[in-house]
Amino acid sequence: MTRAAPRIDLFDVRPLDEREAALVRDLRIAEALLFGSALPVDPGTLAAHLGKDTDIPALMDVLAADYARRGVNVVRVAGGWMLRTAPDLAEVAGAGAPELRKLSRAATEVLAIIAYHQPVTRAEIEEIRGVSTSKGTLDVLLETGWVRLRGRRRAPGRPVTYGTTPAFLVHFGLDAVHDLPGIEEMKGAGLLDPRVPSGFAIPLPSDDDRLRDDEEPLEPELLDLILTPEPDAPDADEDAP
Repeated sequence: MTRAAPRIDLFDVRPLDEREAALVRDLRIAEALLFGSALPVDPGTLAAHLGKDTDIPALMDVLAADYARRGVNVVRVAGGWMLRTAPDLAEVAGAGAPELRKLSRAATEVLAIIAYHQPVTRAEIEEIRGVSTSKGTLDVLLETGWVRLRGRRRAPGRPVTYGTTPAFLVHFGLDAVHDLPGIEEMKGAGLLDPRVPSGFAIPLPSDDDRLRDDEEPLEPELLDLILTPEPDAPDADEDAP
């Protein structure tokens, strides 16, 4: 049974005992750190400013409960916490904001493949998609900051491997890449036909920074060369509706 987080009103002016005062102080510190950061605040950063015995997950549960009724919520993202607009107010908060360019269908497909199959090479992406994938599509994903070059596959030609970044988790509101939807969730959302073929499976994604046994480090001196745009043919279905 999950224990309900105690309600603490940060604006309550009544006298506090020592424990309550310490909790309110810690909550205010955590709130200030979140407010001042555009990126998720990780447990290590919080611990550096709080007491050594502070139960950080419990503290953040209290803060999240207090913010749950507000227009801004405390959410767990990319292994840390950050302030995000309440879901039901997203349309209001986004009014007047510049419209972001949407990814092409090809880029969306490639991003999904990288997220679920990482580390993955361009050739492996093409095998999964069943069509060629342009370097331009991968360049777009690298420019968004959602995809990174991990290393090289220990295979003929030593192809580059791709993986997702913390920015990918932040943008899509995920705490970890394994929070991506599985088969049943995709069926429920209408993203998969309920009558998927027998044996069809979605891999359990992992964005572990450590290189796998079949990967080797990417040479720093070649990084600029790999990222330099070059003329390339579009994806086979780049212009498809």
